[in-house]
Amino acid sequence: MATRKVWYTLSAVLMVVALASFFTRGLNLTIDFTGGVSAEARFQHAANVDGVRERLSAAGFREPQVQNFGSSRDIAIRLPPDPKLTATELRSRLEAVLTGIEPSAQVVQLAVVGPQVGSELKVSAMWALFFTLLLIFLYIAVRFHTWRLSLGAILAVMHDPILVIGFFSLTQLPFDLAVVAAILAVVGYSLNDTVVVFDRIRERFETNRRSPPDVVLDQSINQTLSRTIMTKVVTSIVVVALLFLGGPVLKGFSAALLIGIIAGTYSSIYISSAIALDFGLTAEHVFPTVKKAAFDQLP
Repeated sequence: MATRKVWYTLSAVLMVVALASFFTRGLNLTIDFTGGVSAEARFQHAANVDGVRERLSAAGFREPQVQNFGSSRDIAIRLPPDPKLTATELRSRLEAVLTGIEPSAQVVQLAVVGPQVGSELKVSAMWALFFTLLLIFLYIAVRFHTWRLSLGAILAVMHDPILVIGFFSLTQLPFDLAVVAAILAVVGYSLNDTVVVFDRIRERFETNRRSPPDVVLDQSINQTLSRTIMTKVVTSIVVVALLFLGGPVLKGFSAALLIGIIAGTYSSIYISSAIALDFGLTAEHVFPTVKKAAFDQLP
């Protein structure tokens, strides 16, 4: 706990950078949020992604995004919204371009996401995060009998999504619904480690009733540190494999998980408990049914 101000400073600097980037650069939102056209096409032979992109641009499609998925013969196409064209007209124009590249090419799936749907998805994503944080606060408060640990958990959990969002703002990687799912998964990972530390704090308070709170918290963190780090290292190995071998479709999801796991590791260890300590956490808060006079007489 003696170094908590160092971790506070590090987190504050990272969050300021993340928020500054978010409010100045914004996010590279995909059609999940902005609306547009999502299509999947299949070729008989390996598709030339750059060639397809150039042909689509030459045919009048604005800012086409083309990438492989699944196999080298399958491509995903993303296009900005065009209110002048119906879904049928879009399919016909796409097939005309693709069959000009390879006669056997076909559009196997096409979806048009309107701006209204994209706006609704933004709101739904924000509400999902809000209710997640609210339920976390209530769960910690009920389980550990004090709002101080709840506050520490919430601030630590909020810290992780902010850093992930800041990373996507700085790098301008596409931000889609898969990234939102990764952020919620990061919240779960971080909360799990935080609860493990809090459980150990409660156990240490029970067996070391006369020890100062900062000593109890240090002991609890040290006893859970190896478990937390090993768990995150193993998880990170899988995520790194997804990042480099999973292809462009999983790149955003994997990057969000990796950044979130790194941020969540130190926030669950050093931030959540330190915040509770600075708000005056004592053993009496964790065991509220024990009155002070009786508590001091316990062994």
